[in-house]
Amino acid sequence: MKLYEKMNSGVYVIAEMSANHAGKIENAFKIIEEAAKAGADCVKIQTYTADTLTIDCREEPYQIKGGLWDGYNYYQLYQAAYTPWEWQQALRDKCREAGVDFLSTPFDRTAVDFLEDLDVEFYKIASFELVDIPLIEYTASKGKPMIMSCGMASEEEIREALEACRRQGNEQVVLLKCCSQYPAQYEDMNVATIADMKERFGVPVGLSDHSMGSLADVVAVSLGAQVIEKHVCLDRTIDNPDAAFSMEIGEFAQMVQDVRNACVIKGKATYELTEHEKSSLKYRRSLVAVKPIAEGEAFTGENVRSIRPAIGIKPKYYRTLLGRKAKKAYRFGEPILPGEVE
Repeated sequence: MKLYEKMNSGVYVIAEMSANHAGKIENAFKIIEEAAKAGADCVKIQTYTADTLTIDCREEPYQIKGGLWDGYNYYQLYQAAYTPWEWQQALRDKCREAGVDFLSTPFDRTAVDFLEDLDVEFYKIASFELVDIPLIEYTASKGKPMIMSCGMASEEEIREALEACRRQGNEQVVLLKCCSQYPAQYEDMNVATIADMKERFGVPVGLSDHSMGSLADVVAVSLGAQVIEKHVCLDRTIDNPDAAFSMEIGEFAQMVQDVRNACVIKGKATYELTEHEKSSLKYRRSLVAVKPIAEGEAFTGENVRSIRPAIGIKPKYYRTLLGRKAKKAYRFGEPILPGEVE
């Protein structure tokens, strides 16, 4: 499992498949292959059925109005979006073959038990399940790392979810800042919260990103995000409930490169010179004779200037130098060196 290794050295990138297989296992296999080629560390699916998430009720509270899924009831949506459980061992094996981690989000205890039989190495809790404390406790009791999305969550709800893990003796928790909007709008994302979450909760923090493009992910990494989760599809024209806010493979590959580069650019807080900077020191300014100066002659603003390159003493000594006598004669362009001033 690459999770902690990658978090400690940079950023861990999760490709969320979700419903983008569009009901075809061949699509699911292709997403895994292409996400791995694009540089993902992990491919994530979701383990539920319509019956484990809701009931088939057509009354108004169960109808979805507006947004991407307008006209569905909850049961119909989850029927259309779920990943068949009989595929999941093959998907896990495909991930291992492709060299990426396999991750799933369980939505009830039966899903956790099923994933335990698949020998998964860690778990994801979805934003909408962050308030399901019994589910979090049961999942955390398996003793494996927990990644929990925090869309819609108050500080109190995040703390309650963390405490649920800790009651099970599980301290291996990663939180993901998330805006539960599909697609998310920039003005609603507030990724500045990432730094606050790290300080407030004392755990690694990342971003579960539903916005279009990779800008939010680059900003998040610059603010300390250690995990990036992004929905990925083969082609947005392949109809399924998640396609409209998912990245195509080429876009995902560019996002991976962008966040990796953002980690490199972010670097560390330091005032040490890099090796490349050291080679540029010679291009700084220094104090140089710009007219011939006789031994014993005073240094003045007419015969000394601060110019490039850095062959003499630093310009900070200019005012101290003025009016003092030269210990030696200087040619035009000759540097003033330490110890040469009376």
